[in-house]
Amino acid sequence: MPRDILTLPAPAKLNRMLHITGRRADGYHTLQTLFQFLDVGDTLHFSVRDDGIIGLAPAIAGVPHEDNLIVRAAQALHAETGCHLGVDIQLDKCLPMGGGLGGGSSNAATTLLALDRLWGLRLSRDRLAALGLRLGADVPVFVHGHAAWAEGIGERLTPVELDTPWFVVLHPGVTVATASVFNALQLTRDTPPISMARALQGGAPWRNDCQVTVCERYPEVARAIEWLSGFAPTMLTGTGACLFARLTDERQADSILQRVDPGWHAFKAKGCNLSPLHAALGCRLPPAAGQAEAP
Repeated sequence: MPRDILTLPAPAKLNRMLHITGRRADGYHTLQTLFQFLDVGDTLHFSVRDDGIIGLAPAIAGVPHEDNLIVRAAQALHAETGCHLGVDIQLDKCLPMGGGLGGGSSNAATTLLALDRLWGLRLSRDRLAALGLRLGADVPVFVHGHAAWAEGIGERLTPVELDTPWFVVLHPGVTVATASVFNALQLTRDTPPISMARALQGGAPWRNDCQVTVCERYPEVARAIEWLSGFAPTMLTGTGACLFARLTDERQADSILQRVDPGWHAFKAKGCNLSPLHAALGCRLPPAAGQAEAP
């Protein structure tokens, strides 16, 4: 019988801007980006077991059990701490895969924080983030749980205070392969680095360097961006395929959602500077470096 049960959100993120500034010898790209959370995402339910087994249901089509980031996060905690407890995890999947919303990374971060609590490990946030970085470059921002200016491959984080508008997030029904975007010859990789202060103060327009490449390779993404741009400034998040429009209020979001192409999936969401995961865990937002509204 399970001893403890915990239900937690795994929120989506947006890249409010994304500049690619170079490419390292190991093939990873260096970047500058602004991460912000949304008040929507997946939900995970954790039930502790005594036998060390890590169970996950339902299985995700096309993703072997051992390759799932949720399972890998739990296994990383086993390896790091020698803990002999196990867990049954139920995933209520809401976020589209390959959408640029960070769903897999967010699932991994929620798993790390949930099991640290349920297994009584009491690891520091920095140690959990370091474990998360082995799983993916976006995992640390979900572990730390605050909107952030990120550099390096996305792991060097500085907390920031961004505006928290309503967004319409639109998925045009295609799956974008991240590797194919980052390996594309035409991808911009030489955007000059800017300071965090300049980005936050509107010294440079916010954009996504992946957007042109994704639109060239996925015409449906280009069509969706053109359509949503007719209502409000629109940008790709991450390497796509999701795009988002920053809106003045919730009513504008509701109006747009009534007009979305039936072949697309869209939803409204509110920007958050404190991750809904950390709000659920009772964490507080740390001091931020600045406040910014999208240029």
